[in-house]
Amino acid sequence: MDGSGTPSTKPKRSRPVRVADEIKQWVVERDLKAGDKLPNESAMIEQFGVSKGTVREALRILEAQGLIETKTGPGGGSIVGEVSAERARSLLANYFYFQDLSIADIYQMRKALEPELAATLAGKLSMEQLNELQDLAERHPEPAKSAEEEKEQHIASLVFHARLSDFAGNRLLGFVIGFMARILTDLTLYRRLYDPPNVELWRKGREHQLQLVEALRNAEPEKARDVMISHMQIAEELMRTQEAHLMRRFIAE
Repeated sequence: MDGSGTPSTKPKRSRPVRVADEIKQWVVERDLKAGDKLPNESAMIEQFGVSKGTVREALRILEAQGLIETKTGPGGGSIVGEVSAERARSLLANYFYFQDLSIADIYQMRKALEPELAATLAGKLSMEQLNELQDLAERHPEPAKSAEEEKEQHIASLVFHARLSDFAGNRLLGFVIGFMARILTDLTLYRRLYDPPNVELWRKGREHQLQLVEALRNAEPEKARDVMISHMQIAEELMRTQEAHLMRRFIAE
């Protein structure tokens, strides 16, 4: 029952899941870092007041999440792991795989966040980072001549945004933007939004990315923000056109 007298619909968590959460809390409270060793199995059984099987299942849950690593043999045991951003995005993508996201859903987020990221990076990137972004923006100097080439160009364009997110000083902002680039890539490939080739999408995208690199290089935050706003608005419009074209083709078939 909740406070209003209504029966709670929250699913009951299993004991291993609850113990896994308790272990995570224990790690946080002690400010343990990647590579630090966890207590042995016997100590955990005593500390959490559960069976050996429950502790082992809890550790398997944490290992599957990438939060711990387990080594066997002499000197083995469980240590604190470190979840990479890519692994975290992959796990999160599994959830959104079943959510029927639309182009509009993704661009609502992109339009809100990416201009802010662009502005914060103006004048803050190294020459190596700027040159990498320049190379990505210039990777495809000609429009695609086939659907396969168009697919490669779509992916390269989103890699540009993913790399931009990697340079974010605000790691949460960078993670969310990188995740959006990831699911937009998956959506583009899954729904074949690269077919037929869209010359205007290539032209505008390349133009905006080159303008953005220039603004970042020249330490112009407002120009960087404005370029990214324009980029997001036009990209959304053209991608939604691709989505509508796909639906018409599907109905016709």
